[in-house]
Amino acid sequence: MKITSVDIIRTVPPGEGIVVTWSPVFVRVNTDEGICGYGEAGVAYSSGPDAAVGMIADFARYITGMDPTHVEEVWNRLHRDTFWGMGGGTIVMSAISALDIALWDIKGKKLNAPVHELLGGKMRSRLRAYASQIQTGWGDTAVSLSSPADYAQAARDAMSDGYTCVKVDPVGFNKDAVWMHRDWNTRGLLTEEMLDVAYQRVAAIREAGGPGLDIIIELHALTDTNSAIQLGKRLEALNCYYYEEPTQPLNPELFAVIAQNISIPLAAGERIYSRWGYLPFFQNRSLSVIQPDLCNCGGITEGKKICDMAHAFDVGVQIHVCGGPITTAAALQLEAVIPNFLIHEQHHNALLQENIEMCKWDYQPVNGYFEIPDRPGIGQEVTEETIRKSRVITVK
Repeated sequence: MKITSVDIIRTVPPGEGIVVTWSPVFVRVNTDEGICGYGEAGVAYSSGPDAAVGMIADFARYITGMDPTHVEEVWNRLHRDTFWGMGGGTIVMSAISALDIALWDIKGKKLNAPVHELLGGKMRSRLRAYASQIQTGWGDTAVSLSSPADYAQAARDAMSDGYTCVKVDPVGFNKDAVWMHRDWNTRGLLTEEMLDVAYQRVAAIREAGGPGLDIIIELHALTDTNSAIQLGKRLEALNCYYYEEPTQPLNPELFAVIAQNISIPLAAGERIYSRWGYLPFFQNRSLSVIQPDLCNCGGITEGKKICDMAHAFDVGVQIHVCGGPITTAAALQLEAVIPNFLIHEQHHNALLQENIEMCKWDYQPVNGYFEIPDRPGIGQEVTEETIRKSRVITVK
């Protein structure tokens, strides 16, 4: 079997209804046996999609003619022989990830087996999920929330769907529900007013959910070391599950400082790439939970290695899922097999029809739990309608 071409599918932003610009970048790797595989670059949101398209096009030229079932060989060629591959970073690793996931999809289809069987087989039959980003509400529309009462209602809405865990960013929206407003400075030191706004939002969620609800605090690295410690100390009394991206991840020592000053376990990973990027966080043991995104950490091949390294350091895994349906499908395959799986991220955008309709199958949890797909490969494909509406670049 040989790779004959790679189709790069640049979807168009759907416009209204999603809080941030949303345009997943998919790939379809084609072979001389008529089997094709689908992958995704993990830059669906905010900046980066066009850069990922270019990077995938550059890297695709290195793998045409190779055997797609030799996944490790292809991965190492992309990492070592492209020069920039060993430098890593968001765009480079998102390109490697997209192509790698597509190769696993091809291999599973050729062998008529789901990827989780190729990775060692399922350790569990279902996966606990949490409702992610409830500061934009919970349901089939996205809104910007401000008042503690609204945050409490979003938690109740998620719980009515069977979730026993939610994630919220309590500082991203100011009091007027404006995201990251220039007068709402979350770095440096937080004012007492800002601390109180954040605390009251989370306290309202805790009251609505009671002791049976786990609460993950999402900070999007909008805070820095000082403000993250301030806020963490204020939230400790609310018994939060873990504390995500309290600062940007380029200086692992700062995570150690935060971990030493608050009692809430720390998590990060969507902006950490490859096993080499994760290593210093394991060595200083600042993270209790890692959140690798399979669509930008290096794909399924590298994601499995990262999770296995985490296991050696007693670190739990929550795969980061904030892209299109290919992202979800890939995550479910890996989460089924790793011993240190903690919980699956069900992002609010996964409920939105614009996102669901991009691919053939709609994987959603039932009563807060995912079943593990058993279709061959990753178990997901981009629809022909999505491809027709997208800008497609073919590399041969």
